Amino acid sequence: MDEKTAGKAHKLLLNNRNTGSFTGILDVLSFDIAEILLETEMGMLLVKGADLHVNRLNLEKGEVDIEGDIRSLEYSDVPGPGGKNESFLSRLFR
Repeated sequence: MDEKTAGKAHKLLLNNRNTGSFTGILDVLSFDIAEILLETEMGMLLVKGADLHVNRLNLEKGEVDIEGDIRSLEYSDVPGPGGKNESFLSRLFR
């Protein structure tokens, strides 16, 4: 098991692009009806769509359920706020 998979298991279950259940969630950084930004064990996850709603959130268990017209899921290795990795520009302008 490498460093990225050493924490809680990150799992995503998407049903008919209408509902999604996610585990391994560390934080919900932002959400509105068009985008939800999640910090996961595997990096940042941006969920885009229309009429998106967070139905259930349990950060102690690292779980979230989302409902709406889910159009895309995009992962990024960029750490969220408070992440250890800093960009070149942030180090340059300290």
